[in-house]
Amino acid sequence: MNRRRGKPSASDSGFHNPFTQTRYVLNAHRLNQLPPDQGFEVAFAGRSNAGKSSAINALTGRNSLARVSKTPGRTQQIVIFELDENRRLADLPGYGYAKVPDALRQHWRTTMQAYFETRRCLAGVILLMDIRHPLKPYDEQMLAWCETFQVPCRVLLTKADKLKRGPGRNALLSVERCLPRNASVQRFSAKTRTGVVPLIELLQQWLEMD
Repeated sequence: MNRRRGKPSASDSGFHNPFTQTRYVLNAHRLNQLPPDQGFEVAFAGRSNAGKSSAINALTGRNSLARVSKTPGRTQQIVIFELDENRRLADLPGYGYAKVPDALRQHWRTTMQAYFETRRCLAGVILLMDIRHPLKPYDEQMLAWCETFQVPCRVLLTKADKLKRGPGRNALLSVERCLPRNASVQRFSAKTRTGVVPLIELLQQWLEMD
């Protein structure tokens, strides 16, 4: 777990953010529509209201790269963003939204399991959870897939600005105690940019960026 304090924000002039050049590539409804299984790919996963799009926009410093909707469940395909020809971010479908049809929900459950099992370029998973409502059954399923297929996982406890320091720390420690060995956790807020720099540093490691 990264608890470093006093670091600059990703917007500070002294900090270089290599993710500002990230660009949208495609939407995929099936795995065979994804880019070739080579290079390095990091997936963003989370419940439909966990703030995935906001986190991707905060990471890249671009407010509209990932679509932010007030209607949960809008992302129903795998959205691929590319840093370069060998490095990608994959925005996985938001899960857990009740209004998604059962057939589509089952399709994505099967597709996600196959994604974890077969996607050899998958270098890590960023799993987003609302800090006020962490570790729901779908979150636990994602953690289980990461553990089973030996994929590193960083949990982002999003909307950290919604809790004061004490309750926020308690929430972090509570989640940390429940994580498998291949997972770590940090607080994150797209609004205040809390945790953006540690996220950038981690992704640079996973994507083997010089």
